This record gives sequence, structure tokens and C-alpha cells, in this order.
Amino acid sequence: MSQIFRVERTKNYTVMSNQHFKNKSLSLKAKGLLSLMLSLPDDWNYNMQGLTSLSRDGIDSVRSVIKELEHHGYVQRNIVRNEYGCEIILTSLQNWIM
Repeated sequence: MSQIFRVERTKNYTVMSNQHFKNKSLSLKAKGLLSLMLSLPDDWNYNMQGLTSLSRDGIDSVRSVIKELEHHGYVQRNIVRNEYGCEIILTSLQNWIM
């Protein structure tokens, strides 16, 4: 019989909907990244470099998962230019999934 680990729910835990876990259209990688994103603080800057720094996956892998999540309506990407003219892609979670 497997063990169940219980944690004290006063800090360092996340409550989220199971909706994205049950979506068979999403890859396991997309479900994992979305869950990680939902566990981050509300003021987190969801840029590609920041998300890449949270795992061993490279930026191309994270970018493809973000595109998948965007396609399914879980995230929204906004492309802006900084003062040097470089594109910065800002990603935000859609409010309905929080």
C-alpha cells in the first residue's frame, strides 16, 4: 500500500483547479508548466528566461509549451519592445483558471 504524505497547509503549498489536469488535449509537459506557473506568486514576471530558470528545460522547450498553453487558452502572450528595440515576450495566466 502506498503512503500518503500530509503537509501542514500554512505555507509552501498551492491550491489549484484540477481542470487543466483533466484536459486530454494538453501534453504532460504543458500540465506541469501550467501547474508550476500557478504555484508562483501573483506578481511573478512570466517571461521566457524566468520560466526557463525554474527547470532544466531550455528556452526552446519552454517556448513550445507556452505556445501550446496559449493555443488552448490558458495563457496570453504580449510582445513588447524595450528601450533598445529588443522584443520581450510577457506571458500572463488567464484569470478564469486561477
